[in-house]
Amino acid sequence: MENGNQTIIKEFILVGFSQNLKICVTLFTVFFVIYILTVLENIFMIFTVIVSPNLHTPMYYFLCNLSFLDLCFSSSTVPKLLIDVLSQVRRISVIGCLIQMNTVLVLGGIECLLLAVMAYDRFIAICFPLNYTIIMNWRLCGYLTVLMWLGSLILSVAPTILKPFVFCKNNQLNHFFCEVLAILELACGEISFYKITIVIIGFFTLLSPPVFIMVSYICILFSILKIHSVQGRSKAFSTCASHLMVVFMFFGTSMTMYMGQASFSAYLKYISLNYMVFTPMLNPLIYSLRNNDVKEAYRKILVKCLVTAPVSQFR
Repeated sequence: MENGNQTIIKEFILVGFSQNLKICVTLFTVFFVIYILTVLENIFMIFTVIVSPNLHTPMYYFLCNLSFLDLCFSSSTVPKLLIDVLSQVRRISVIGCLIQMNTVLVLGGIECLLLAVMAYDRFIAICFPLNYTIIMNWRLCGYLTVLMWLGSLILSVAPTILKPFVFCKNNQLNHFFCEVLAILELACGEISFYKITIVIIGFFTLLSPPVFIMVSYICILFSILKIHSVQGRSKAFSTCASHLMVVFMFFGTSMTMYMGQASFSAYLKYISLNYMVFTPMLNPLIYSLRNNDVKEAYRKILVKCLVTAPVSQFR
């Protein structure tokens, strides 16, 4: 289709990382192993929270949500990456690309808001322990979940609907997935609307949540210091340490990607590997290794499986 002297682009070619066969095979092996681990770890985390009555608390409800988001987040890009990394031509339609872009933006926005909500949960649990069950009731958890999903959906998808992208430049997308900054490099016409939109989305998802988390943990720190029991302090610190590690991993690379970036740079696609590929795999491990309740739930499930397996053989 012609538009004046410009050709409207109907598909993109993803550049990816390399065309070298040995490198591609190595990358496929690494990404495949990581993806399988990501799927198994997050499904097992969700299963553990569901079947363990002692984990039926708001804290683990939100952790279950985080595992579900990580599972969806990774699945939105890695399967396509695995196919492309062994392909000579890595095509994706414009419509498919925009769907992937908006999916990543929505899930990323929800995860940013969820990490802030998890910080609020820890703030209430440590600073107001006697009122925790009253404040963090299941109705509030439901409202917060709906607010996270709805807010991120509106922020991420509405701009694309209000002003659809038009592409008429080079169709070589210098990335391994449809990342918004890389897509903007190929958009035609005035793109200031999209840049302003990215700043607004960044304010609500990449700036406000970390500030809220920082303030929450400052209050938590003061409350922990007032605890006289060494064991009490240690338990309070351990429940917060896992969450803080996840926050630093996710927001560190995300803010590097989007805050202060006037345009896309090729090296950013390597940075995005951290929050798109590695972080979803590491999150369940972080919470498993540093959380005694989760480790105890894992132990009970494994013991139950080992006990019931020999019994079933004699039936």
